[in-house]
Amino acid sequence: MTAFILVSGMFTGTHIWQDTAARLTARGAEVHTVALTGLDAPRAAAAPGVDLETHIADVLAVIDSVGAAGDRRIVLVGHDYGIHPAVGAADRRAERVDRIVHLDSGLPRDGVPALAAVPDQSLRERLAGAAGADGVLPPPAHEEWPRWGSTAGVPDAALDRLTALAAPQPLGTLLQPLRLTGAVDPVPTTGVLCTGNGTSIELVQMLVRLGDPALRPLTDPRVSFFELPTGHWPMLSLPAELTDVLLRAAAGEGRRLEPVDDTAGPGHLRPFLMDVPDVPRERHGNLDLYLPDAEEPRPAVVLVHGGPVPADARPTPRDWPGLTGYARCVAGDGAVGALLDHRLHDLGDFERAAADVAAAVEAVRADPRVDGDRVALWFFSGGGLIAADWLDAPPAWLRCLAATYPVLAPLPNWGLSESRFRPVRAVANAGALPVVLTRVGREMPEIAATVEEFLAAAKDCGADVEVVDVPHGHHGFETIDLTDESRTAVRHALRTVLDHAFGGHAR
Repeated sequence: MTAFILVSGMFTGTHIWQDTAARLTARGAEVHTVALTGLDAPRAAAAPGVDLETHIADVLAVIDSVGAAGDRRIVLVGHDYGIHPAVGAADRRAERVDRIVHLDSGLPRDGVPALAAVPDQSLRERLAGAAGADGVLPPPAHEEWPRWGSTAGVPDAALDRLTALAAPQPLGTLLQPLRLTGAVDPVPTTGVLCTGNGTSIELVQMLVRLGDPALRPLTDPRVSFFELPTGHWPMLSLPAELTDVLLRAAAGEGRRLEPVDDTAGPGHLRPFLMDVPDVPRERHGNLDLYLPDAEEPRPAVVLVHGGPVPADARPTPRDWPGLTGYARCVAGDGAVGALLDHRLHDLGDFERAAADVAAAVEAVRADPRVDGDRVALWFFSGGGLIAADWLDAPPAWLRCLAATYPVLAPLPNWGLSESRFRPVRAVANAGALPVVLTRVGREMPEIAATVEEFLAAAKDCGADVEVVDVPHGHHGFETIDLTDESRTAVRHALRTVLDHAFGGHAR
């Protein structure tokens, strides 16, 4: 028999599992829900000293209560914050746990507190400096739940009940670092990703290809994945589908990620899709300039890479062939190509990444070889959110803003819904600024939705947006889709951006 142990997330108790637990039981499984100290009662008040270790002990007590019968296979399910005490307990009972299911949750790491996984960036910053761990974080009001994850699909009555039964979260559970010995590492795991909350298997696969060493273990055959087309609360929105997925996960089913092919190299480090001119490059700190063969000041195109990119990723983005290819083409066509490394290493880094971009732009405009009154900005992938600053208040010298397979609204689980980094809103203030948007037909659905939302907003406000379509292109197509269609799209986008940058002047 399979024994499921279900661990709830922030502000919630065993009540959220009621429907899923009943369905699992009806399918022949044994089910235990963990009552986390200080959380599992209506508007519970945490006693002083409740921390992550307290909740790990709560999970351990349930694991130990299941008994030592050899025919019981324990599957430990952690939702949201609940994955931290779940993994912490599994590390101490690794021989008893057959599988850990990460239900729309992060990847707990040794020495890292659960606070790092809180989606709300401003809240993370406030709580990081909390003086003591005996306080509590008040539960969300009814309209505040989306700050903690998408409520897509949750019936109104279920959201009302979630709010009524929500409890304050003890700060110690978020601030105390998780301590792992490594015993949990061999335990098979399954990730259940809720696409309505902004995560998909394809997105995880792309992050793995970027080379983050912390994500490489996800390609282990013992790791499987499922997707559910709903928000962050599948036990409330899709309990029947969640039940089926949990049973299949317990049976070892699910999709596996493709291992990184170290011989061919990750897709973003493969050669650019067309020949590029050999032009001079100068390196100035975090900024590279690709220079045209010209004596008089020329327009410039500043290329802004996406992310988050791990801080230790090598090579850094300004040496990625897809980006250097654009910069060399810009210089070959008579303008200055500028390519920078900015510090978007985490979802909480958009402020400093935007500051890096602004500083680089000023450095480019101040260079005597650049006509500072004729500059274009070109954003890629996750860097697209930084475009909001320039759409919201376009300076007179900004001749064009381009975006290629961009993210144009924060994904629900990014914790940026209240930030200024929302191009879908900022485009209303773009005025006559020309926007060139390269859209790929095989985009990840969660990113494609932000592009369509942006285009709808642009249409409503009459913004000047030209779309360059790559119907069969993928995210990062310049180094993985080496087709005539892709080359035509790149040439079209380059020509259009440079036409705006030159503004009718001879190249």
